[in-house]
Amino acid sequence: MRPPRRGYAISPADRSPVFFEHWEATPVARRAPVVLCDGIGCDGYVWRHLLDDLADREVVHWHYRGHGRTPPPRDPARVAIADLADDLVAVLDEVGVRRAVLAGHSMGVQVALEALRRHPTRVRGLILACGAPSHPLRTFHGAAVLEEILPRIQKLVARAPSLLNRISRAVLPTRLAFEIATRLEINRELVDPDDFMPYLEGMARMDVRLFTTMLGEAGRHSADDLLPQIEVPTLVIAGGRDGFTPPARSHEMADRIPGADLLLIEEGSHTAPIERPELVGPAVTRFLHERVDPARSQPEDVEIAG
Repeated sequence: MRPPRRGYAISPADRSPVFFEHWEATPVARRAPVVLCDGIGCDGYVWRHLLDDLADREVVHWHYRGHGRTPPPRDPARVAIADLADDLVAVLDEVGVRRAVLAGHSMGVQVALEALRRHPTRVRGLILACGAPSHPLRTFHGAAVLEEILPRIQKLVARAPSLLNRISRAVLPTRLAFEIATRLEINRELVDPDDFMPYLEGMARMDVRLFTTMLGEAGRHSADDLLPQIEVPTLVIAGGRDGFTPPARSHEMADRIPGADLLLIEEGSHTAPIERPELVGPAVTRFLHERVDPARSQPEDVEIAG
């Protein structure tokens, strides 16, 4: 894929910088831009193959607060899903995109939905992959255990953050951690270690206090009330073996969004986009061409704001 322009937008919440990558469209392309929104602890690994499928259109990828190349926020308390949704729009303003299709993975599903709620005129469509619209900790591996024990985990982290950061940086970016992940969630037969290791490396760089705080914010967030009101084209992608977000939650979300399409990757886990890119990529491009691009009624939909 062509090299991106890289830069920083400024958050409206607390003036924190937010890193982004921006792939401009080819001169002949006037298709809907796509913005890629990661899961918690991620800085782009899950979009690795999809980027090639989106080479014919404008693409924006950005890093959440304290993720990847975005530094921790100036106000540590501003890490709610609403804050991230506002950061997303700040990125759109910086790159000059008026309306875009928001593609979210895992927690990125919540960020995309909250952006639609808060900034509806900026959203042309939704691609919601392996995520839930609300309270994801209540159904993590089919139970509410993570939601129940998170307060205790946060207290432990608050007592020894430096020690826990050192441990995570030593343990997470290793082949052992990858082997454990294949036993707990990802489909070992489908995942290339080179595709998944960047996730472990990114997680290792993240401050554990920020991670657990943001995880709590995601756990409390809900966009359930928004689903029946969604009018933009929507594609929901689910992994049939997803333990982090059980596929039933994706089915329910697709059922509640009027006219939503559903792609079920039967053997896919929470990392379905890198496990079965030959299914996800064509489905996404078909959705964009058939459901989103034909809906373009005015040229200004994709004009650069200025």
